[in-house]
Amino acid sequence: MLSVRRLSLVLIAALAVAPAARAWGPLGHSVVAELAQRHLSPVAEAEVEHLLALDHTQSLADIASWPDEIRNDPKQQTLWKQTRGLHYIDFDGDCTYTPPRDCKDGQCVVEAISHYIDILGDRSQSDQARLQALKFVVHFIGDIHQPLHANYQQDAGGNKYQVQFQGQGTNLHRVWDSGMLSTRKLDWKGYAALLDSEGFAPLPPPIAPLANAPAQWAEESCQITRNIYPASHKIDQAYVDAELPVADTRLREAGRRLAEVLNLTLQNG
Repeated sequence: MLSVRRLSLVLIAALAVAPAARAWGPLGHSVVAELAQRHLSPVAEAEVEHLLALDHTQSLADIASWPDEIRNDPKQQTLWKQTRGLHYIDFDGDCTYTPPRDCKDGQCVVEAISHYIDILGDRSQSDQARLQALKFVVHFIGDIHQPLHANYQQDAGGNKYQVQFQGQGTNLHRVWDSGMLSTRKLDWKGYAALLDSEGFAPLPPPIAPLANAPAQWAEESCQITRNIYPASHKIDQAYVDAELPVADTRLREAGRRLAEVLNLTLQNG
């Protein structure tokens, strides 16, 4: 099994040389999962199928929203309370990841990804524990690429920033979770096919001095949030035209990175 630090270093090195609340909602999470599944190695695909069979499914998309769904499952309330703070990171004042400041006691999405990658890659763990870890890895890599899940403003990731969208009051977080994506009027399979037709997602270069891939992904998201707050508090067509391509890019990057994580973590089948 690769250590988390080794995995992060391998991910950053490998991807650097390649062509350059809840996040996304069920549609976006399914798109990320499907993009990843399309690019799994044969070894990783076989192990994913083995684990998913425990839930009687073969699709990563089918489990991608499970970490959100447990909030409404009476049998999973203990797990929900333990993990609900792991879906995001609140940067304190800037977009530079400082663990003692931004992720106290490891309670943020950056460290959660590393934690569950460790469990997923540990063959001494039970298959049930590894399946649960797979669900969290799939979901949290989606979360960390939704810009407002890695925000530096003190507004609960845009949940407290009220906007008008399609003639109704809502908040900026919800617009990015699902509102803008729904304007494409595609289901998750169609959306994933559309994005995958654009080819393998180019990725940003490594951020020095980071040797922690999830931390880089969080910093990227945080930087995006600097430019997505509409001063008018209105989400019009011009805003959608400008920002939907940004959301699409983050979905594509998340799908590619999730595939890379699974391929590396599960390479020793």
